[in-house]
Amino acid sequence: MTVKIISTTPFTDQKPGTSGLRKKVTVFAQDHYAENFIQSTFDSLENFQGKTLVLGGDGRYLNRKVIQSVIKIAAANGFGRILVGKGGITSTPAASNLIRQNKAFGGIILSASHNAGGPQGDFGIKFNISNGGPAPEKLTEAIFEHSKTITQYKIADCADIDIDTLGTHQIGDTVVEIIDPVKDYAALMEGLFDFAAIRNLLQSGFTMRFDAMHAVTGPYATEIFEKRLGAKAGSVFNAVPLEDFGGHHPDPNIVYAHELYEELMSDHAPDFGAASDGDGDRNLIIGKGMYIAPSDSLAVLAANAHLAPAYSKGIAGIARSMPTSCAADRVAEKLKIGMHETPTGWKFFGNLLDTGLVTICGEESAGTGSDHVREKDGLWAVLLWLNILAVRKQSVAEIMHEHWQTYGRNYYSRHDYEEVASDGANALMDALRAKLPALKGTAVQGMVVEAADDFAYHDPVDHSISKHQGIRILFEGGSRLVVRLSGTGTAGATIRIYLERYEADSSKHDLETQSALTSQIAAAAELTEITRYTGREKPSVIT
Repeated sequence: MTVKIISTTPFTDQKPGTSGLRKKVTVFAQDHYAENFIQSTFDSLENFQGKTLVLGGDGRYLNRKVIQSVIKIAAANGFGRILVGKGGITSTPAASNLIRQNKAFGGIILSASHNAGGPQGDFGIKFNISNGGPAPEKLTEAIFEHSKTITQYKIADCADIDIDTLGTHQIGDTVVEIIDPVKDYAALMEGLFDFAAIRNLLQSGFTMRFDAMHAVTGPYATEIFEKRLGAKAGSVFNAVPLEDFGGHHPDPNIVYAHELYEELMSDHAPDFGAASDGDGDRNLIIGKGMYIAPSDSLAVLAANAHLAPAYSKGIAGIARSMPTSCAADRVAEKLKIGMHETPTGWKFFGNLLDTGLVTICGEESAGTGSDHVREKDGLWAVLLWLNILAVRKQSVAEIMHEHWQTYGRNYYSRHDYEEVASDGANALMDALRAKLPALKGTAVQGMVVEAADDFAYHDPVDHSISKHQGIRILFEGGSRLVVRLSGTGTAGATIRIYLERYEADSSKHDLETQSALTSQIAAAAELTEITRYTGREKPSVIT
């Protein structure tokens, strides 16, 4: 193998966010941009020579080109074995499984998750460590520091690898294996859930629809739902992964998966609907005539996990990101298990999962998972719902209403203000922080502030501290406001405002969500002064 040393100059904007480096395709398409970040990642690692690297992505535009660069740079830097998903396509949870199953040193996942794709869309690169989870902050900070001083990268001088045919290739001392990641992932799911019970459910006349959104889960969903579980052919739609996701936004919410939503709300609705996102780690759950909010889904899955074989002995604990509603907290309290509140970003769940403190984790942004991998997992959540439905023999709506009767209902919504000017967004956050010390005991829109802070997380395992993770304003009676800047966008800033109201009275469990949150919405407008700082009169997206 001939190794070329390519001279380069640093880029100043390669700071990873909550899930790696995400930028517009036009940014990644610059000469040396992707290569710089890949080399900076390897420069931040130690003792990987001769070891295994897992490599895959969600199939979006640039995926195939950057796959080749990663293969060649990884070989030049001394990795002994590179496992590549066929076609360069591997879902994020499947990649996590491959890392763990093969005891790999780590993996590189090429994805911008739920962000739009195509030549004018987004692209992303992130590194996952040996437990299968996203790199911790200490490592992402080191990568950023290397990226600011890089002067060269190493790359193998060889032809591109055929990534569309299963088989083995040799680049010097490095073995490159093109593998089928669907097979291993499907086998993992079959070991977790009662496939026989789900198969019986689907053969009993129960109908389902799964929108793969022309993203990575199409082949996985077809294999699992239609081939292994016997769902009717065509139950999985938009099943072929496309570089631009068919021109759509691969975010599984009722705005972007409106076709599925409208079908489930129609007179001819199937019994169950679900979707996943660009890289397969998020999920959308809809019952016949009933949308299930991600925070509610997390709570229901945690309360009923014991109905699936893998969790039949119960779960050790639950973790949720701080902005996620407190619905799961009420489940943990009733089950007498641990409840952990972490910053946004799946990487914060890793230590809790690795030490057995928790079994199930979730984020309000439609990510749910368990200790089977170290990423959120869209298809896992769908399969657990199906397992619960198969055992309880009730509809989604019946299960949800029984849950609220038992635990009360947490009305919850997220208002996103996307691509606002960064200066205005930062000024808003600074001004809100300055108000925090004086808020306790004051009344806002008829609600009394019980506590207010800028959330800091103290990891109970490694004792690291992560500050400035979002502003929390807690009201007496269980209402909350959370305000934070997102780390997953690629242009400007995204302000996310999370609104929550707890309602114990079962006669008030069927209110329209935005109406139920009228006071919280007004309080958010008053406290943040968002129109003043952003010029926006209303959110870009409400979920």
